[in-house]
Amino acid sequence: MSVTIHPMSLVDPKARLGAGVKIGPFCEVGPDVVLGEGVELVSHAVVAGRTTIGARTRIFPFASIGHPPQDLKYRGEPSTLSVGEDCIIREGVTMNPGTEGGGMETVVGDRCAFLANSHVGHDSRIGNNVVFSNNAMCAGHVTVGNFVIVGGGAGLLQFIRIGDHSFIGGGAGVTSDVIPFGLVRDNPAHLAGLNLVGLKRRNFSREHINELRRAYRLLFADEGTLAERVEDVAVEFSAHPLIDEILNFIREGAGKPLCTPREATAADR
Repeated sequence: MSVTIHPMSLVDPKARLGAGVKIGPFCEVGPDVVLGEGVELVSHAVVAGRTTIGARTRIFPFASIGHPPQDLKYRGEPSTLSVGEDCIIREGVTMNPGTEGGGMETVVGDRCAFLANSHVGHDSRIGNNVVFSNNAMCAGHVTVGNFVIVGGGAGLLQFIRIGDHSFIGGGAGVTSDVIPFGLVRDNPAHLAGLNLVGLKRRNFSREHINELRRAYRLLFADEGTLAERVEDVAVEFSAHPLIDEILNFIREGAGKPLCTPREATAADR
């Protein structure tokens, strides 16, 4: 499969282009860029810096991928951006490489969709099968799990974690960690239950969903502290891997603020 480059694009000869790469008009590709097999730049797209784009990913007009991070502490260190396979990067999307203060790399997984004007900040890690809707904003140092959907115009504050299979409602301002399978909404965001629609669409069994609902009610009940309820739920559901995922997520946060239901007590926040 041959590489196709429109004559009105600028592709540095040092760039590494896989078989079947297609570069449309008015694109620019820098010298340290690697484009995997079958990658397509539709038109007017720029891929810069030390950026690797996985196979069959499509990048649409006016996307800016790999330019220096929007961090005033950045001093030109040789950080990287890695985007996985089979991703869709729509119009006006921006993705930045890492910084010295955050591990030197930004990583995006496979089969992700970034809709128009969404943003992935420096040193963030995005899992597989993630959707950023239009104008979704992800600040630096954010970790987003697998199968997460971020609604249009939502903002993710720096250094927070978003658990697997969670749903972030449109326009939400998320300033705290979100548990796996959680659904959050509003600004400031609060936990509004479990992502039941997403769980059903991904063929989780009714039994597993019902167990998750029971554990959720116990975990965010009024009695005791959150730490005490975590241990109570661990005893009650000692052999349930999905609930273990939530409990381990909370424990790994080591006391970081957690997005809780609106009626949760101040001690839980």
